[in-house]
Amino acid sequence: MTDATSNLPRPVPGAGPQPKSLLTVDARTRRRNAAEKRFRAYGILAIAAAMLALAFLLFTILRDGSSAFFQTYARIPMTIEASVVDPKGNRDPAEMAKTLTTSYNRILQDSLADFIKTNGIAVEGLDDDDLAGFFSGQARADMRWAVLADPSLVGQVIDVPVLTSSRVDGMFKGRVTRESAALDGKTSVAQFDLAMALADSGHLKTRFNWDFITGTDSSDTRPESAGLGVAIIGSAYMMLIVLVLALPIGVATSIYLEEFAPKNRLTDIIEVNISNLAAVPSIVFGILGLAAFINVVGLPRSAPVVGGLVLTLMTLPTIIIATRAALRAVPPSIRDAALGVGASRMQTVFHHVLPLAMPGILTGTIIGLAQALGETAPLMLIGMVAFVTTYPSAPPQGLFDPASALPVQVFNWTQRADPAFFERASGAIIVLLAFMLAMNLLAIFLRRRFERRW
Repeated sequence: MTDATSNLPRPVPGAGPQPKSLLTVDARTRRRNAAEKRFRAYGILAIAAAMLALAFLLFTILRDGSSAFFQTYARIPMTIEASVVDPKGNRDPAEMAKTLTTSYNRILQDSLADFIKTNGIAVEGLDDDDLAGFFSGQARADMRWAVLADPSLVGQVIDVPVLTSSRVDGMFKGRVTRESAALDGKTSVAQFDLAMALADSGHLKTRFNWDFITGTDSSDTRPESAGLGVAIIGSAYMMLIVLVLALPIGVATSIYLEEFAPKNRLTDIIEVNISNLAAVPSIVFGILGLAAFINVVGLPRSAPVVGGLVLTLMTLPTIIIATRAALRAVPPSIRDAALGVGASRMQTVFHHVLPLAMPGILTGTIIGLAQALGETAPLMLIGMVAFVTTYPSAPPQGLFDPASALPVQVFNWTQRADPAFFERASGAIIVLLAFMLAMNLLAIFLRRRFERRW
């Protein structure tokens, strides 16, 4: 206790108002502490609600889309009848190519009927329509391509996995039950019982489906064979264009505006417009791309080069803003020290400031790329919704070939009627989220890798 405090008068009980003490919690302090506790509780509640919503979203996507990575295949002996695929018997691929794909359905149907009869599988009410609809239309096409590639298969018995229809596949994924099969015009209870019997005997198995990741899109009648291969390649080509164009242009613009440009009305207008462009709806960039790159320049629709240019325009403001923030975060003392030892303005920027700002620049660039990867509206306007069943070529020619993109493919599949397409749309969302997660992890790694402390 000091002399100043020892000379204060001591409070006398019952002698009127007492002096306030910091060690005594009064009513006002209690109200302030209660308000702080409520604010903390509100914050925790908000975080918990956000985490629950995110968990519910991820759970729904994984529940609906994880089954897209698995597909049901049948493995029974198939007899390639010469009377169907090569009526003239000359084994000429040109003549055999005239046989329609639908003719191969007879091979699948007859082989399945013979297998049922040989193995004594008894299914009540089984008819020819059930046998004809058991296999996918893609199975007929695959068999035709195999026979044309190797005419020696004619007359032989082959035993290879054959893709089943979406309804049969749905019987093992919970989409089709015995009760729903009785009400569905594209299947029946007898077909359901046949699928269960073949599964019990080991001739029908559900395994990992690589074709979902590497295959092309399919028609409405073949949802079980639809794949993401073209969409993944198209998205990769567009991200390559965005990276090659947006990164150097955005970084150069940021360096000039932040380090060299004079502070006048012109630069103020440029800075305001950059900030405004970052808030422009993405569909506006799609209209700009349609008008400028397709109608004026004459670039092809549904081409990755157009999509890449549109996404570059959309990503540039994000990269410029992130880069300028990273450059501004470098302490002025770094610049003063470099200039003080005789370095030029250019040497100061490129030898000292830019390396220190590199973590923020790379992080902003990757986040901008991840944002561009998930854009759908501008790509729809430039024709990326086209039905593409062929892979684009390698660059540079492939940049001008028709292609799709992952978010657009998700949109396309959600517009189709068959439930199997909805399953594949959810699976495509999982692939898209995996790409975005990988890009964000890369951003974190690069930030940690190049981060310097001062």
